[in-house]
Parts: sequence; structure tokens; C-alpha cells
Amino acid sequence: MNEFAFARVLHVLGVILWIGGVAMVTTVLIPAMAQMSSASERTGFFGRIESRFAPQARFTTLVVGLSGFYMVHILDAWHRFTELRFWWMHAMVLVWLIFTLMLFVVEPFVLRRQINNMAEHDPRKTFARMQRMHWIMLSLSLVAVAGAVAGSHGWMHGG
Repeated sequence: MNEFAFARVLHVLGVILWIGGVAMVTTVLIPAMAQMSSASERTGFFGRIESRFAPQARFTTLVVGLSGFYMVHILDAWHRFTELRFWWMHAMVLVWLIFTLMLFVVEPFVLRRQINNMAEHDPRKTFARMQRMHWIMLSLSLVAVAGAVAGSHGWMHGG
């Protein structure tokens, strides 16, 4: 069996589930929440969705990180991180790092408490901030994915 091909399959499937889930939350669920009549209804709905999606996102980000590290190691492609034309590799790592920190550190230990406090004091501002952050992260993710697909198939700046 070709371990590299298996790692790539795991990597791509992980990205699809992870970033696809972020896209679903950002473009479908959050706009649906905006139509809800009360802040408590939005908070409850988001809590139910987040409790189902967070474990999937944590698992898939781990799979993506481990498979990505494995592929870079097998290819001995560490030098790519020193070349601007491989900007998409930096973008992938940056997006992965931000999401990993959010999923494993910030959300469970910081945000969970802060969001409940903020939602009580200013639910509109809290919801707007959450919506904006999701759009920013989805946008960064899509740039990284587009760059990775283009770059890994030979369409590189300066290449």
C-alpha cells in the first residue's frame, strides 16, 4: 500500500469535513439563526449545533494536521517553508493552527464563559461578532484550500 497516497486521502477527506462544516455553519446555520426571534433561542440552537460539530471538527483537524505533517516529512519538503512561492503551505498551517487553538484551547477554556456573559449583556453585538469571525475564518480557509490545490498541481507564484 502506498502510505503517502493514504495520508493524502485522509488529509483531503479531513479538510472536506472540517472546512465544509465551517461553510455550512457560516453560510446556512448562522443566517438561519439571524431569523430567530430571541437571543436565547439563537444561543440554545447554536449550543446544540456546536456540541455536535465540535467533536467532528476536533477529530478532523487532528487528522489533517497529522497527515499534513506526515506528507511534508515523507517528501522532505521542509524547505518549502522558506520559499515564498509555496505561500499556500504557510496558509494551510496558519489556518490549521488558528482552528486548532480555537477548538482545543480558546473555545473550551475562554470563549464558552465569555460568550454566555456577552450574550446576556449585548446579544446583537455578540451574534454579529460571531458571524464576522466565522466569515473571516471561512474566507481564510478557502484561500488556503484554493492555494493548496493550485500550488500542489504546479500553479505557483514564481514557479
